Amino acid sequence: MSQSTKKYLIAGLGSVGRRHMRNLIALGETDIVLFRTHKATLPDDELAGFPVETSLAEALKKHKPDAVIISNPTALHLDVAIPAAEAGCAILLEKPISHSMERLDVLQTAVQKSGSKVLVAFQFRFHPGMMKTKQLIENGEIGRVVSAHVHFGEYLPAWHPWEDYRKGYAARADMGGGVVATQCHSLDYLPWLVGKRVESVWGFAAKLSDLEVDVDDTAKIGLRFEGGALGSLHLDYNQQPPEHEFRIIGTNGTIKWNLADGAARIYRPHPNPSPSGRGERGEGNWDVYPLPAGWERNVMFAEQTEHFVNIVKGKASSSCALEDGIQVMKIITAVRESQKTGRLIRLS
Repeated sequence: MSQSTKKYLIAGLGSVGRRHMRNLIALGETDIVLFRTHKATLPDDELAGFPVETSLAEALKKHKPDAVIISNPTALHLDVAIPAAEAGCAILLEKPISHSMERLDVLQTAVQKSGSKVLVAFQFRFHPGMMKTKQLIENGEIGRVVSAHVHFGEYLPAWHPWEDYRKGYAARADMGGGVVATQCHSLDYLPWLVGKRVESVWGFAAKLSDLEVDVDDTAKIGLRFEGGALGSLHLDYNQQPPEHEFRIIGTNGTIKWNLADGAARIYRPHPNPSPSGRGERGEGNWDVYPLPAGWERNVMFAEQTEHFVNIVKGKASSSCALEDGIQVMKIITAVRESQKTGRLIRLS
């Protein structure tokens, strides 16, 4: 097979699996095989014409894909990821990478043995506002990071209006759902932005809303980063209207971002404070870095897919490796343990 032509197997054809598929096709990658259980709630029209397999072992043996995209329910991720890694396939693995820490060591061993390349699908790393924030922090624009906060509230029934929210993976414990696991984007991007690993965790997570779910739908999480900076997060399935924003405070400025307009905003204090050294109220300016003209939500998914294609073709290294996904799983596990025991959990 030529360098420019690769074969992709997609496991899981719900909304995100189909998004990955459409983005592959838009990039000219049309050699696609579908691994299906036929439990998706979306119509099959756009899937017509692509070969379908219902046995993973048969799909891997018969088609010998170069890459596997894993977008089935969270609790089933490793059932696909481990055989795919053993076969040496490159893997785009949806977040969170699993519903628990079990068998992650098996996946790590398979990846190390076969040389499989893994990209964990935390697409917010490709959001222009996030990337600008990371650049500003790395350049020392707000000094040393002291604290960070995320508020991420959404209304679960509005996610997929075409299906009964109670049947989706996010609402079900048996599929690895729950707000801490499902909205774990911020558990990935906050340490990535701050530039420090999480050292310790405390968490409260519970089912508090009137939603018909058997998982946590509201969570408050505290983080301490290596070096001492503190972080906090609010996550929920209940908020109307939805809101997703963060604020990162440094020794010499503040950065804010919200999903509504996607812009990164940085407050730079006045360079010449008053003689007292305290500065005056109102001094300083907010500089705004808006989204590029015409930008829309799928762009970050499309850029993530393009990055994955380049990984498959040996043109790029993973920007979000398996180890990054495992770190997020450690934080999720620590939140659950803290909720259960009432203790601060230190990460090894």
